[in-house]
Amino acid sequence: MRLIHFISLALILWTPPCLLAQERPNIVLLLADDLGWTGLSSFGSDLYETPHLDAMASRGMKFTNAYAACTVCSPTRASIMTGQYPARLRLTDFISGQNRAWAKLRVPDWQKGLLHEHTTLAKALSARGYRTGMVGKWHLERPGHAEEDRPSDHGFDVEHRRPAGSMGYHLPQGLQKRTGRTYLTDYLTDRAVDFIQDSASSLATPFFLYMAYHVPHTPIQGRQDLVERFRKKVRPEAVHRNPDYAAMVASLDESVGRILEALEEAGASDDTLVIFTSDNGGLTQRYGKHDGFTENLPLRLGKGSAYEGGVRVPTIILWPNVIKPGSVCHTPIASIDYYPTLLAAAGKNDPAAAALDGVDLRPLLNDPETSWDRDLFWHYPHYHAGGDSPYSAIRSGKYRLIEFHEDEKRALYDLEKDLGEQNNLAEIHPEIAERLYKKLQTWREEIGAQMPTPNPNHDPARAQQVKLRRR
Repeated sequence: MRLIHFISLALILWTPPCLLAQERPNIVLLLADDLGWTGLSSFGSDLYETPHLDAMASRGMKFTNAYAACTVCSPTRASIMTGQYPARLRLTDFISGQNRAWAKLRVPDWQKGLLHEHTTLAKALSARGYRTGMVGKWHLERPGHAEEDRPSDHGFDVEHRRPAGSMGYHLPQGLQKRTGRTYLTDYLTDRAVDFIQDSASSLATPFFLYMAYHVPHTPIQGRQDLVERFRKKVRPEAVHRNPDYAAMVASLDESVGRILEALEEAGASDDTLVIFTSDNGGLTQRYGKHDGFTENLPLRLGKGSAYEGGVRVPTIILWPNVIKPGSVCHTPIASIDYYPTLLAAAGKNDPAAAALDGVDLRPLLNDPETSWDRDLFWHYPHYHAGGDSPYSAIRSGKYRLIEFHEDEKRALYDLEKDLGEQNNLAEIHPEIAERLYKKLQTWREEIGAQMPTPNPNHDPARAQQVKLRRR
């Protein structure tokens, strides 16, 4: 792990500052909310239509083994803002969490909200001369500190969030009349386009736009014209069959298209690095019952679970004149990697880089066949309606080991042969399982990961009523 930190820091410091000052790109980071690995047509959907994101992939690089740092939203968002694992931040669950006072384990008292002591990506880029803007879902406020924990309190010059009075994805009536918009995604995209246009007027100042979508998170409310379009296209034999969800994905894609078009119209498209990813997998079930929203097949389960469906996400990076169009990269990456990558692209020599868990992805962007010997880790010491009980996991090469904390059982999967994680190899290859388990233990100890503990108020009968099935 220390070697990875050293390599990451060395790569950030490698390029001469004088060269970086001339070549630092604008940066646009697009984060979908609960979009699963097969949530784009170019990633395998048989209903969702995403022509703009598919075109972005054809112009840039598609990552087939990209991961969110957590199976739920807030921890992944914190990992993007800091370049650190959620377990290191102790921000291991979404802020409100899900209370189960009668569960078998008592979850640790996690950090609820992003502390100001962290040098966020926005702060770091602002110090490098970037104009910074955040549009959409922040989801990192400490309870009771909403007015102190806004994006503007964490380094963003401009922020636009969900308007007060919105009902799900429907804007308040007064705002609809003033803007001509009815749907939240369209309204927020207008704000993102405004930021690009305002920023591009100053060629001497690069900009960073963090566009954090609400879609396709619940409630499942598509824009009505798009819902009607997809109702005519649903096939009973298809994997994806929800027209409302398809409409939400389509609105996401339309938004990305408008943002890329705004870059083009502003003359900034060739000088902008664009990342598209998701904060976790698609929500497929709650308390063991499939919700009918979406599906992450061939991956197992989805948001909140210990499996690949909860953390593997669609990811595309576009960087003209750096990335070869149509590239595909199979090397595993994670949301912790965007912070060091973007700082390196911006020429930011940050002393805090030594504490980063992520690595600079620029070697991959130049050559997608590049690989390195590193492991990826997850630690979710919580319960979630969409998945399993508390767990930790490691991906090492082609293997993924999961430790379930309730019963201390381990599951080992060969992802090259068993992408759906159906065949537990822990007893067939105990030496591999033990080796990865020791790595996982060492990592938890190094970062001070908080562990769940036995719950003296455990009520087996109540726990059994909501026990999440493992498929």
